[in-house]
Amino acid sequence: MHAISPARHPFSRRKQSRQRAGALPAALLLSLGLLAPLSANAAQEEQNEQTDFAPQGKTECIAPAKPGGGWDFTCRSVARLLDEQNLIPAGMQTLNVPGASGGVAFAHVKSKRHADEQVIVAASSATTTRLGQHAYQDGKVDDVRWLMTLGADYGVIAVAEDSPYQSLNELLAAMQADPKAVRFAGGDVAGGFDHLKVLMAAREAGIDNLRALPYLAYDSGSVAITQVMGGHLEAFTGDMTEARGFVESGHLRLLAVFSEERLPGQYSDIPTAREQGIDVVAPNWRGFYLPGGASDAAFDWWEQTLNRMAETPEWQQVMQDNGLMPFHKSGKALDRFITQQVSDVEQMSQELGLQ
Repeated sequence: MHAISPARHPFSRRKQSRQRAGALPAALLLSLGLLAPLSANAAQEEQNEQTDFAPQGKTECIAPAKPGGGWDFTCRSVARLLDEQNLIPAGMQTLNVPGASGGVAFAHVKSKRHADEQVIVAASSATTTRLGQHAYQDGKVDDVRWLMTLGADYGVIAVAEDSPYQSLNELLAAMQADPKAVRFAGGDVAGGFDHLKVLMAAREAGIDNLRALPYLAYDSGSVAITQVMGGHLEAFTGDMTEARGFVESGHLRLLAVFSEERLPGQYSDIPTAREQGIDVVAPNWRGFYLPGGASDAAFDWWEQTLNRMAETPEWQQVMQDNGLMPFHKSGKALDRFITQQVSDVEQMSQELGLQ
């Protein structure tokens, strides 16, 4: 076995959430009776005083995949809370722009909406993976403005409920005996983040012929899962938020989660890959970017607005309900993180023969 050193790539590093300093959250002050509830207009006016920008009318969140996947979940969850908390002047529409693991949306924003300050775009580790592999045509890290991460969605390996495989090790043993025995489905392109999880786990298990392992890409995690549920493919590789509903319905069974430790709450009975001797950690951060031509004032407004939303008990409940773990970065810290992750992915992809 070839151990994957935590220092060599961003998917096996222990992530620490960034706690924001400052005043008590408004929700807490309200509960203590120390702050009167703000009307929608008052809340908006208070926020607008801090910047020279405020969006006019409805805003948009672009989800770079079909409905049902992680990006779609990110947009719709955040849009709902921004509206409920009166943090935006009007509603937020989710616009699905699938294709090329985020590449179609990235190119659309870069060429058609470069200076549009009314739109945010859902992003994740899949975005930086494809940038690191130079998979977005002429796409570069600084083509957009990286806004914020709001949590980490850990990777999973899952099978249909009636699958003969009862553990990650059983699955990997079958792959070792016959590289074609297990066909994986994922909501990401070949060589993308979902595919990388399988390759890293297989390498840890001592499987040498990584190129021979079958991986079929679909437009979203939900579509990939239906292929596994229907018995067309043997295993799903994706994230907890994508698999959660199918696990709860009894159609999907999780073999491993790629987290440092077991997830809390209802997912605490799912073993980690590390527990099973496969030392791979794969957090898929979830967040947003703005078009590259967005002004500093617009950037500051969106950053403040999303920070306020992230502090609410309602967002904390969304994270808990969907297996998201704290992973909050913004500003220069996020820029450094993104740049480093893209560089690390480029190096790792070269090692795995994906470039």
